[in-house]
Parts: sequence; C-alpha cells; structure tokens
Amino acid sequence: MQKTTLSLLALALLAMHGAAHADDDLPQVIDVHGPLRVALPKIPEGGWFTSAELGAIATSGNTTGTSITGKIDARHETAKWSHEFVVSGFFKEDEYEDEEGNKERSKSAERFAASAKASYKFLGAGRRAFILGSHVNDRFGAYTRYSSLSIGHGRQLLSEADKTLDVEIGPGYFQGERDTGEDESGLTVRGAAQFRWRLSPSAFFAQTVSVEKGTSNTHSVAETSLSTKINSTMQMKAGFSARNDSSVTPGKKNTDTQTSLTMVYSF
Repeated sequence: MQKTTLSLLALALLAMHGAAHADDDLPQVIDVHGPLRVALPKIPEGGWFTSAELGAIATSGNTTGTSITGKIDARHETAKWSHEFVVSGFFKEDEYEDEEGNKERSKSAERFAASAKASYKFLGAGRRAFILGSHVNDRFGAYTRYSSLSIGHGRQLLSEADKTLDVEIGPGYFQGERDTGEDESGLTVRGAAQFRWRLSPSAFFAQTVSVEKGTSNTHSVAETSLSTKINSTMQMKAGFSARNDSSVTPGKKNTDTQTSLTMVYSF
C-alpha cells in the first residue's frame, strides 16, 4: 500500500512540476473515508455544494464481468456550522462457466458506506470541533459491518495558496461484525490527516489517511487521488484507496485495495 501511494505521488509531482496556482473554482473531489475538508469553493450562507461520482468497467470475451463504483458528497454551510454527508458504493460481478458449460454469475465485491459530519467553526482561526459518524457494509470484507462514532478537534497546520494540511484527533467508539459473525465493540482513538495540493489550474492532488486504534483492532483507510478539470462542472479522477485491519480471521487478507478512474459532476 505504501509503495503504491508513494509511486502515485511521485508521478503526480513529475507530471506537474512547476505548475502555476489554480483558479478558485476547481471543486473538491475526495473519498468517503477521508472526511476532512479544506479550502472548498466558497458556499453562500445556508448554501449547498454537491458532487456525484461514477465509474464503471465492463469486460467481455475470455473474461466477462462488470464493476461499478459511485459516490455522492454533499456539504452545507451556516454561520457557525459545517455539515457534510457522503454515500458511496462499490459492486463487482463476474461471469464464468461451470463444469457443465452453463454460464453463472458470482459477486466478488459489494460494499456500501455512509458518513455524516458536523463541525463547529468558532474555536479560533483554523480550528474546529467535530462529531463524525460512519457506517460500512462490506459483504466480502474482514468486517462485514463496521460502525463508528467519534468526536474531537481539528486544526489546519499548513495554509498556502496552493497547499493545505489539516489534522484531526479525538476519542470514539465502534461496533463491528466479523465475517465469522462475531460481534465486536469498544473505545477507539481516531487520528486523521489530509494534504491537498493544487498542481495547476486544471489539476488537483489529494492524500488522506485516517486511523482508528481500538483494543482489538486498528482500522486504517488511505486514499491518493489526482483530479483533472474538464470544464466548470466536470472532472476526471484517478484514485487509489486502501483499507487495512490489523486483526483478521484466518483466510482473510489484512488489506483491501481499489484503483479507479471516475467522472465527477459538481453542482
């Protein structure tokens, strides 16, 4: 996971080295697992900013299958509060022939996730208090169900014209169900960071990492993405994400990864 993420970062730096600062109208593209938000387009009091993301791959011939990934990300602003709501899903189905030559279909991925976050603004420049709730259903994951609730404090450590770095930390609580049907719950400590870099007027790089440390498991999510602007409302996004659980049942891998190419529409 670390090597792949570093490779994507290096490619982005080489491709966009020396690029100028961007316009302020490039909408944000970010993953559900990285809930931090920095330097978003200006939203009027009581206004909304929403983006819808969709990607699909269909194969035929010797290998037949379909995979779909999608996400809706909405943000609402008031004088004192910032509210964020994210829903995403990933689905993959493969077609194969059984021993008798009959065509069969089998799902190999089915994951749905949702999160909601409320941030209180008036704690000083670049500081916010937040409460975050999230839920994931992953039919083929080490945890088929994982829900968490956390509170904490966020702070902006870097704020430049083309770069920002935000961090969050705070306590939380989780409930989960392993693929064996075993239930787990307990207290956690959550830390998160997001680095955003506007490489050019039409290119945007983001790196997000979040870690929830519990007594029985450490749940980590990371995403690297590079977005290019097509017009005022459309973008193309290449992303790599990885989900890791330190404690899994025998036969399950610790890390699940996903590489995607999607179209994003903002309104």
